[in-house]
Amino acid sequence: MKKVNLDLMVGLFVVAGFLAFVYMSVQLGEFSPFAVKDQYTVVAEFSNVSGLKRGAVVEIAGVPVGKVAAIDLDDTDRALVTMYINRGVAVSEDAIASIKTQGIIGDKYIRISPGGSDVVMADGGRLMETESALDIEELVSKYVFGGV
Repeated sequence: MKKVNLDLMVGLFVVAGFLAFVYMSVQLGEFSPFAVKDQYTVVAEFSNVSGLKRGAVVEIAGVPVGKVAAIDLDDTDRALVTMYINRGVAVSEDAIASIKTQGIIGDKYIRISPGGSDVVMADGGRLMETESALDIEELVSKYVFGGV
């Protein structure tokens, strides 16, 4: 009888550990099965997205409001960045999307600076004003080789 109780306790512990692992994987990973339903998409076109990755944070006024969903090339070899923005956040039609770095050598993220327009971006809308990532390596090489 004691062996059955011990086996049952070990089995419950293993199942609880597995469920905790699945929960932590979903919470900390890039996979989220429920996130797309309460978000809408916004697309921005950049000339350079160096260092930006899928899953990067999208911020407005320092507050995280979404994530980068995809990074693709368009027909003119410019980068198209698709972002998921939380439904409760209104992005104006004339907002500016900029690629910034957290800290000196930190991760890249997108900062959206609100515009003055009262027209709100619809699902699938496109931001026209963008600022590409600053390429530190290019600046250093220009300085070293006299291009500045």
